[in-house]
Amino acid sequence: MSNYPEHMVAPMREELTQIGFEHLMAAPAVEQALERPGTTLLVVNSVCGCAAAGARPGVALALKDPGLKFDHLVTVFAGMEQEATRAAREYFEGAAPSSPQAAILKDGQLLHLLQRTDFLGREPGEIAEAITHAYKQALSKA
Repeated sequence: MSNYPEHMVAPMREELTQIGFEHLMAAPAVEQALERPGTTLLVVNSVCGCAAAGARPGVALALKDPGLKFDHLVTVFAGMEQEATRAAREYFEGAAPSSPQAAILKDGQLLHLLQRTDFLGREPGEIAEAITHAYKQALSKA
């Protein structure tokens, strides 16, 4: 069951799939993807304005940084594939659901989570810096 018309959401999905993200449509695909060895960037995509103005462009900008080396880029869409989104959020132990979200995981373990409040009112460059900082900090501890 989805909350939005597919024709409206498709371009928002494509913003991430065009830069290499794998769109996960069902819970088993999420579990399989997040349990793969290596570092994973998971984006919980959304129709909200902060996803459009900040999160998606910020993620795209961050991935241009040669210092970021994710093994896997995956995304789910909140409000569309609800089962897949629930499965993804199970990896965010203790965090309230929000959209958008960006999670850095290593070998299936959450290292850092950016919540909606980390995207609200921020420019894409600021979001890219936050992702880059989180990546470097998280992996230095892992």
